Order: sequence, then C-alpha cells, then structure tokens
Amino acid sequence: MVYEYKTKGTCARKITLELDGKTIKHVEFEGGCNGNLKGISKLVQGMDMDFVIERFAGNTCNGKNTSCPDQLAKALQAAYEADQINAGN
Repeated sequence: MVYEYKTKGTCARKITLELDGKTIKHVEFEGGCNGNLKGISKLVQGMDMDFVIERFAGNTCNGKNTSCPDQLAKALQAAYEADQINAGN
C-alpha cells in the first residue's frame, strides 16, 4: 500500500509511505533537511510501524510542537487507519 501524507508544522511538505501490512517498505520526504530525512527513511525501512510510532511520536524541533519524525509517526498511523477502512469496504 502506498500512502501520501501532507505534513503540518514542519519544513517537509509531504511524506510518501509504502507499507506491507505493518512493515515499512519505503519512506520518502518532500522538502525538509534532505540528508537527515534520507537517513531516517533508510533507518526505518523494514521496521514495524508500531515501533517507529512509539519512538518518534511527540518529538519536537526548534520550539515547534512537532518535527519530521513526529509527522512520520502521524503519517504511519493515518496510513494504517486508511488501510483498515479500505479493507472493510
């Protein structure tokens, strides 16, 4: 499943995810700190989304109440919920 998430409150504008069930296959950020976000994307590849959500949710950046990792956690949760809704149809 491929899912696009429009971020809120970060330099990155969009996160594109590819999931296989709860396993993260691919993450791509649009905008933001290129090197750091490429590193995060490679780091989480193959990981269980629940683990990543637990680790990244609530992280902040430069006095903002969110960050790119926090937005990734929100994107993963939204993607999972969308998949569950689609599975019910």
